[in-house]
Amino acid sequence: MPTVLITGASRGLGREFARQFAAQNWRVIATCRNPAAADLEGEVHALDVTDDHCVRSLADTLVGEPIDLLLNNAGVYGPRDSDFGRIDYDAWDEVLRINAMAPIRVAEAFAGHVLRSELKQMVFISSVMGSIAQTSVGNGFIYRSSKACLNMAVNILANQLRPNGATCVLFHPGWVRTDMGGPSAAIDPTVSVGGMMNVIKRLKPEDSGRFINYDGFDFPW
Repeated sequence: MPTVLITGASRGLGREFARQFAAQNWRVIATCRNPAAADLEGEVHALDVTDDHCVRSLADTLVGEPIDLLLNNAGVYGPRDSDFGRIDYDAWDEVLRINAMAPIRVAEAFAGHVLRSELKQMVFISSVMGSIAQTSVGNGFIYRSSKACLNMAVNILANQLRPNGATCVLFHPGWVRTDMGGPSAAIDPTVSVGGMMNVIKRLKPEDSGRFINYDGFDFPW
């Protein structure tokens, strides 16, 4: 039975990932900041991805256990009205810590668990809004920059871990009807997660470093 560890599993894409992986007979280690308030079944751990002590503590709790897939899903959008001329720098700092730094912190803490596994996969939920080549608008300053930062960091990570046989990829999940995406978004979480899982099943080590749409097509950086 393969094992997946999911961050931000209490809602949206994270919760749907947990549901679909469990339905496919994976061992699901779901994590979120407040398990008591989460609608989750099975193995659930408290995890604040911005807290180094908390991340390291969970890694120690799971020491020796292989994790086939580390799924860095936790993220936030930040204030939607904080663009050039009225930037909230404290909010920008927080979003960068959650969206860009935290996934690498989690990857660093659990790299040994992943490399001990059979599949050796790390997946990071990014966004087309982090693509510099695809950006031709003047909004989303904070969120876009945080995801661009994540993209670069994971690209570096993929190069770092490639000799160890690890596969590290980024996904754009689509415009999804979640708390972040809003009710007018194009697709629901079932479609988004189902598409990404179909791609994950086919991942090979040579895919490491790719930036992929939920339907399997590559995005430009």
